Amino acid sequence: MQKLVDGIHQFQTTIFSNQRELFERLAQGQQPLALFITCSDSRIDPSLLTQTEPGELFIMRNAGNIVPAYGTIFGGEAATIEFAVSVLNVKDIILCGHSHCGAMSGLLHPEKLEGLPAVKQWLTHAESTGRIIHENYQHITDETARLTATVEENVLVQLENLRTHPSVAAALARGELKLHGWVYKFETGQVFGYDAAENQFVPVENAKALPGRVTAQLPAI
Repeated sequence: MQKLVDGIHQFQTTIFSNQRELFERLAQGQQPLALFITCSDSRIDPSLLTQTEPGELFIMRNAGNIVPAYGTIFGGEAATIEFAVSVLNVKDIILCGHSHCGAMSGLLHPEKLEGLPAVKQWLTHAESTGRIIHENYQHITDETARLTATVEENVLVQLENLRTHPSVAAALARGELKLHGWVYKFETGQVFGYDAAENQFVPVENAKALPGRVTAQLPAI
């Protein structure tokens, strides 16, 4: 705890004093560039990873970077997404998984969740991820490779859940919002982005945003 208190003192005496104008400006409101959805894991620091300043990322975190489908629960996730899109008008949503994810490991090994009823219930929102891995990835037996596949598939599943949120669906239909699926690899510092055209995760600088909702061409009246 003392380390945290010392850190606050250092922030106030050095960082804040040197960037006082920035923080005074932030007191007037926020205009974040993106909503960044990621895991609660302490090894991820979105602002450090993206080299962004205070006020540039609107961040949502939970175990497993999960986005419950709209209507299943009305909790902090739905409220955060709605506020980011409808009020803050973010233009991009990034959903970022990571290597060595404990939540995804629990999804693969339900026995690890004994005594963790809240975690077990929360991971029901990633049930599709578990089903995909169980039925489509039986050929992968290596534990590390299987966990990596689970992390990647979960990013895609949660992006689909994200599309069920009305504010997101409407903004995508207007062409005012882009979705991005990322995976961060702790041990190398690499970030991979899902490219729908390639149907795989590629270095993030080469990944294209996921396509929005395709609107049918209506006949002229």
